[in-house]
Amino acid sequence: MRIAESVDHPFSLTQAYFSLGELYLRKGELHKALPVLERSLGLCQVAHILTWFPTVAAALGYAYALSGRVAEALPLLKQAVEQDTSAGISAGHARRVAYLSEAYLLAGRMDEAAALARRALAFARDLKAQGYEAYALRLLGDIHAHQAPLEVEAAEAAYQQVLALAKDLGMRPLLAHSHLGLGTLYTKRGQLAQARAELSAAIALFHAMEMTFWLPRAEAALAQAIESRLTERRGG
Repeated sequence: MRIAESVDHPFSLTQAYFSLGELYLRKGELHKALPVLERSLGLCQVAHILTWFPTVAAALGYAYALSGRVAEALPLLKQAVEQDTSAGISAGHARRVAYLSEAYLLAGRMDEAAALARRALAFARDLKAQGYEAYALRLLGDIHAHQAPLEVEAAEAAYQQVLALAKDLGMRPLLAHSHLGLGTLYTKRGQLAQARAELSAAIALFHAMEMTFWLPRAEAALAQAIESRLTERRGG
């Protein structure tokens, strides 16, 4: 990024800002991700770097969604996906569709979230893109786990598939998220010993990778599982 700034080269700057923003986004450091991703998108627009727009816009939209700014996230994510489709871009399309799906999930629009997650999964499998397949499966697990009534078997099956893929591919951040999802699911189901094991694994991974954004959620879920276990032992 420093080299690109020193020569003021828009294309290189777009890529450098995006890459740094993507790293911060993966770690959950949203306060750092947002400004560099906004700079990257601004350069895409000003310098007319159209091929990078879907990639950068999707990352920024996802950062907005995780920050609670879903109303800002949805139009940007829709534009990224639509531009993907109109330009015939295939690389990363499944991931961008998954980002849009997760934004709908955060907005509580379950039907739209589920339809898009299935679309992302089908697209990834058509391309034999196992990494993107794993992300889509994790999202499907989350969607099943948020349905009312709870779709336990479908959620568990999706998470287990993600764990297998993530371990095989060395996708440690996704592995942490999958342990968190599975542990939360087991807590809801009352499988407290399994919940503690999964949540402890998630917390260890989040700590190791300094992904502190998700730690409070994982620690709260673990505390709930421990409290439920103690209540169960006390007989009530």
